[in-house]
Amino acid sequence: MRLSQTDAQHHMAQPGGGHGPHDKHAGHDPEAFRRKFWWSLALTVPIVVTSHLVMDWFGYQLDFPGIELVGPVLGTVVFGYGGWPFLQGALREIRDRAPGMMLLVAMAITVAYVASLATAFGAFDLDFWWELAALVTIMLLGHWQEMKAIGQARGALSALAALLPDDAERLGPDGQPQRVPVTDLRLGDLVLVRPGARVPADGQVVEGRAEVDESMITGESRPVSRSTGDRVVAGTVATDAALRVRIEAVGDDTALAGIQRLVAQAQQSSGRAQLLADRFAAWLFYIATATAAVTLVVWSVLAGLDDAVVRTVTVLVIACPHALGLAIPLVIALSTAVAAKDGILIKDRLALERMRTVDTVLFDKTGTLTKGEHVVTDIAAAESEPDAAGLTERDVLAIAAAVEADSEHPLARAIVAAAAQREARRTATGFHSLPGRGVRAEVDGVTYAVGGPALLREFDTAVPDGLARRQDDWSHRGAAVLYLLRPHDGRATVLGALALADEVRPEARQAVADLRGQGIRKIVMITGDARPVAEAVAADLGFHSGEDEVFAEVLPAEKDDAVTDLQRRGLRVAMVGDGVNDAPALARANVGIAIGAGTDVAIESAGVVLASSDPRGVTGVIRLSRAAYRKMIQNLAWAAGYNVVALPLAAGVLAWAGVTLSPAVAAVLMSASTIVVALNAQLLRRVELRPRD
Repeated sequence: MRLSQTDAQHHMAQPGGGHGPHDKHAGHDPEAFRRKFWWSLALTVPIVVTSHLVMDWFGYQLDFPGIELVGPVLGTVVFGYGGWPFLQGALREIRDRAPGMMLLVAMAITVAYVASLATAFGAFDLDFWWELAALVTIMLLGHWQEMKAIGQARGALSALAALLPDDAERLGPDGQPQRVPVTDLRLGDLVLVRPGARVPADGQVVEGRAEVDESMITGESRPVSRSTGDRVVAGTVATDAALRVRIEAVGDDTALAGIQRLVAQAQQSSGRAQLLADRFAAWLFYIATATAAVTLVVWSVLAGLDDAVVRTVTVLVIACPHALGLAIPLVIALSTAVAAKDGILIKDRLALERMRTVDTVLFDKTGTLTKGEHVVTDIAAAESEPDAAGLTERDVLAIAAAVEADSEHPLARAIVAAAAQREARRTATGFHSLPGRGVRAEVDGVTYAVGGPALLREFDTAVPDGLARRQDDWSHRGAAVLYLLRPHDGRATVLGALALADEVRPEARQAVADLRGQGIRKIVMITGDARPVAEAVAADLGFHSGEDEVFAEVLPAEKDDAVTDLQRRGLRVAMVGDGVNDAPALARANVGIAIGAGTDVAIESAGVVLASSDPRGVTGVIRLSRAAYRKMIQNLAWAAGYNVVALPLAAGVLAWAGVTLSPAVAAVLMSASTIVVALNAQLLRRVELRPRD
């Protein structure tokens, strides 16, 4: 997932261009429509005020030299200046052989203009200038508001670009900071991030410890601690202390650039609902054109050419598929923007649409439901052993941590971290590694060793009965067991034991419960671990025997087969994973969801990416999918239903009952339908995607 800041800014510099809602408006922007609207409104007021029809309605009279020229002169300016975007759009639709909204609007205002101009020369008896001006002005207002709404929805992209600071403090060879543009940063540069400042590029902390606000990237509201060795991401904020960071990714390669690209792609993409809307809009053009032609002929016979022209223009105006054109694109833009704000990145619109139909969620265990790193879960002292007399569980942890302090093994780091967390500290000397078996060192002048079963075999030492029972329980739950020994005379005494296991994410339990609340039929876990380990984790997560399922001892290449097996049973599967070996399964599933902390391969294979590693985000994707689909259907129903009712009224089928519409009223109704669609789409902002802690 790569997008340079320059590309993002270029992308955002074209609010209507080339992608997303209303591609036919390419080159338009809210500011242009705003200017045209206010100028057209200023010109429309005198046209309306001097219209003889309006004067008759309100019972006043105006008469001054040249009053008869106000309509033709100002009306021509409104038609040429205010109506130009519609005329230009119509030419583009004709050239692309894709007739639609702009062509309908252009036909309406052109017919109105030609009829009014002919009236000015005495060919007709129609005072049509005020309606033409009002029609153009109202259409401009509607388009201005539409472009404004779309621009707000696309604001997620510009907001992401704004996260990057313009400058960075690069440290020189003398260690002194020098302010340079972010674009000048190179791999390996060392930068200073002061308290309250944003990280200028992805990198690794080489000095310092700070609480970092990553909410703008992951959606996680609470700051996370970052210290030496941890990675930090461009755009995040060091809240309380300074960090020195070595740059590891710049420009296109940063995580933020990848997120920008995903948001942009999602807002460009179309789904099945959009294809339906486009097809309906095309049909509506032909239906409206045919209706207008029939209306012109019928009303010419029944009431004369004047009424026929009025009815024809009204049909063309009211049939404008403005609301239909906005119904789906605005929902797409808003849903991706709302999702990005909460750390859910939509790569594929079809994946989001399919998510509402998913009935099975398949989780990879390691790194998704668990943290993918071991922690100390249990400690026991061998109280029955003479050498262990008086040792508490805290003493066992402190001594083991001291012995392991210089080891780089992941299990050793977990023991040291547990001791630091519980403030159980001792100091060791004379560290020696025992390859394949463990480590040994001296603590307070006494030699100790820490290791697994291989170390026990080396000393031909048995585990005391009390510890053996605890060990069996730990092993059944899938924990690794390390022993603290005191060697002497070629043998050793077991003083205690520590259980270390891949820690289940606390939020994973809630994720499982939330999925049940969303009506998910089956929850499945897949892992390469032994079945007892897998079953123990599943029980901890609240899996239901008989409903849920566990695939254990699965080789990486077999995960894809597991997805296929579930699909053969008629289940619609969402696969959630984070590793390289998850990529085929993510691609095979009906919806692939990658945990954002995972690998690039997994992310590229998925349709949805969770920027954080919180599996509860899956329920957010489901809520968003269902809410967005509802809004699409509601908007399509409204836009289509409006035209079904409005077209016959515009054609004058109820004229016998005294019910008729003028072109200006038709323009008001058309704009009102657009506003309804836009407001309905805005309700997506109320959808809660992230669970409350």
